[in-house]
Amino acid sequence: MLPVRLLSFAFLLLPLAAPAQLPPPAGEELVAAAKGARPAGRAKKPPQRSGPPYAEREDAMRFAEDVAARRDIDPEWARGMLGQAQNLAVVSRLMQPPPAAQPKNWAVYRSRFIDPVRIRAGVRFWEEHRRTLETVEQQYGVPAEIIVGIVGVETIYGQQMGDFRILDALATLAFDFPASHPRAAERSQYFRGELEQFLAFHYTAKSSPLKPRGSYAGAWGMPQFMPSSLARWGVDQDGDKKVDLANSPDDVIASVANYFKGYGWNTGMPTHYPVQLDQEKLQLDALLAPDILPTFSAASFQAKGAVLEGPALEHKGPLALIELQNGADPPTYVAGTENFYVITRYNWSSYYAMAVIELGREVKEALARQQTAGTP
Repeated sequence: MLPVRLLSFAFLLLPLAAPAQLPPPAGEELVAAAKGARPAGRAKKPPQRSGPPYAEREDAMRFAEDVAARRDIDPEWARGMLGQAQNLAVVSRLMQPPPAAQPKNWAVYRSRFIDPVRIRAGVRFWEEHRRTLETVEQQYGVPAEIIVGIVGVETIYGQQMGDFRILDALATLAFDFPASHPRAAERSQYFRGELEQFLAFHYTAKSSPLKPRGSYAGAWGMPQFMPSSLARWGVDQDGDKKVDLANSPDDVIASVANYFKGYGWNTGMPTHYPVQLDQEKLQLDALLAPDILPTFSAASFQAKGAVLEGPALEHKGPLALIELQNGADPPTYVAGTENFYVITRYNWSSYYAMAVIELGREVKEALARQQTAGTP
């Protein structure tokens, strides 16, 4: 399982879908907070949340000194900043394992992301940032529609980026991750790493770690990057000497493309192909055993009863049988390529990846129809 550096808003909206992945080793149920969308341009004062300050905690202050030593940071700055973080009980509660999942239903899941609100917002986003999308697609090889799909699924193009102070969220999860969680020690260690990245980023950038707001898991900006993703994949596309994923769509577009390129995006490769199942030869358990990891050649795929046609027959790379359950109705199946798998590095779920793909496609088609209608 490859590491994933992001946490998605998408899955708190949808308890019936496969959950999100936490960076290594795994964290399927960990997701960022989902907020109701509000009209763009209308400011909303963030809620006031408070709790005991970490300045009173010896373990937190010792951590600040260790980070300062490792990262060549002024220890007084590190202690002063982390000391202003507050332990938010609501964040710890939100990290408790979710209740038993409802039956997965791709049709319902899809309807919550592929809707007129997101499509219209996606068309506006594409129109406003067409030049950057074209430039970035040429530079990184990642299609504009995939980038547009990600930003739309994650935050409806910046309309719902979260309103928790990130410093509070990360500190709470680093030092007070709920002990009842089955992976509490592992998760706490992960969030300590993210907190260190967050402090180091702001110290180097000479910016305040007290200001950024995002999800209760510490994800930030239009694409919901965690601090380690920001450090590794963030791109200053607009040339203002900083990476701003909350206010610079240019930086957002390039950073998402850089993320996918870093995880092995293959330029020109489809994300998936149609597939039919030959019930007489079907070895469904064997086909589903690798889950979303592409494993089968086109020939071995078909030998196990997954029938391909057209361009899929010429596909040279490995394939995976992607199963999207539809509640009591028969599942939907597609043949996922390595590029489908790359999308799941953003969020470990085939439902999420397909929503990104289909939202991007719907936005692209809506934009084309709009342009055609406006042609004299």
